[in-house]
Amino acid sequence: MLIRLLVILQCLILSACAHNSTDDAILTDTPQVNLSVGALQYQQYLPQLEGKRVGLVVNQTSQVNDTHIVDLLRDKGVNVTKIFAPEHGFRGDHDAGAHVKSTVDTKTGIDVVSIYGSNKKPDTTVLSELDVIIFDIQDVGVRFYTYISSMHYMMEAAAENNIGFIVLDRPNPNIAYVDGPVLDLKFQSFVGMHEIPVLHGMTVGELAKMIKGEGWINKASSLNLTVVPVAHYRRDMTYSLPVQPSPNLPNDQSIALYPSLCFFEATPITIGRGTDFPFQVIGYSPIALGEFSFTPRAIEGASMNPKFKGIEVQGLDLRDSTIKGLDLSLFITAYKTFTQNEQTFFERAGFMDKLAGTDKLRLAIEAGQTEQQIKQSWQQDLARFKQQRAAYLLYQ
Repeated sequence: MLIRLLVILQCLILSACAHNSTDDAILTDTPQVNLSVGALQYQQYLPQLEGKRVGLVVNQTSQVNDTHIVDLLRDKGVNVTKIFAPEHGFRGDHDAGAHVKSTVDTKTGIDVVSIYGSNKKPDTTVLSELDVIIFDIQDVGVRFYTYISSMHYMMEAAAENNIGFIVLDRPNPNIAYVDGPVLDLKFQSFVGMHEIPVLHGMTVGELAKMIKGEGWINKASSLNLTVVPVAHYRRDMTYSLPVQPSPNLPNDQSIALYPSLCFFEATPITIGRGTDFPFQVIGYSPIALGEFSFTPRAIEGASMNPKFKGIEVQGLDLRDSTIKGLDLSLFITAYKTFTQNEQTFFERAGFMDKLAGTDKLRLAIEAGQTEQQIKQSWQQDLARFKQQRAAYLLYQ
């Protein structure tokens, strides 16, 4: 029976994309050479910065033609007084979940204020030194990608302290997909702040408009929000990120697989943290999940203590997989393998429910429902969400 399950698991890799729920857009191979990210639309936001004290919510993705936006704005005479560092730090060199310290940027001498961990929203003393906050971070279109949670808290801080908030928009590499359960507020956490599906099919600029418009933050109506769109962007465009968005999402393949593989983080299975191909494999020991072997190791700035550190595991190599959107087939098959071997699969059931934004997904898998049955269960919620978000969309 175990051998049969492994064969099925291998076959699912190539067929999984047939199960995905895409938005109305159909992806094309339209070149992205004409795209111009929000940070390049100077005429739309530089006038608002004249004579103002500016804070930046940025990380390593906040680049404009290989120049970091901190340097770009300073070169244009903007008075940048604070840099706010989210998860992974300002330079993107911290492990997932690692403590991010407040410090001073050695290159510019600007104060760097941590907004990760217990300090998700800056105190009023820090905010009193600002007139405008700019958010410019590359997103990947997934609800549990925590940079949008940082944006939520910073928007709320701006609203509460009469500070302007500007979002310099960037494309969403997963914009074609709207799928997964819509978050139930009973499961709200830093990995899921908003009543949106796992894959929401929006850019951060569109999401910021929705957060304000739906009143999801305190004093939302008083927030002075400006969103600077991506020029020439369409929802049917593919987008390859010029800078890796986080240490464990190193390429387009990992970004495509991230929505489907992240649920494994709530199980004993490794998704490749501590390897050169994170979010592109699954593995376990002593139960073999496939024929591909790898051994996680400590990697500074990415994963110092990964699952199975120094231990060889066996699983699946997904680097050539065609999986996109939200695919549950690998997850469900792995669950069956574990239960048939009398092993606990949902090792962190509470965290699983936070990632999913509900306990219904976990309970449905435990009840033996098929992927088709599970996905059918949230279609009405997705239809309502698409209607709700329509007023906030910026791109055709």
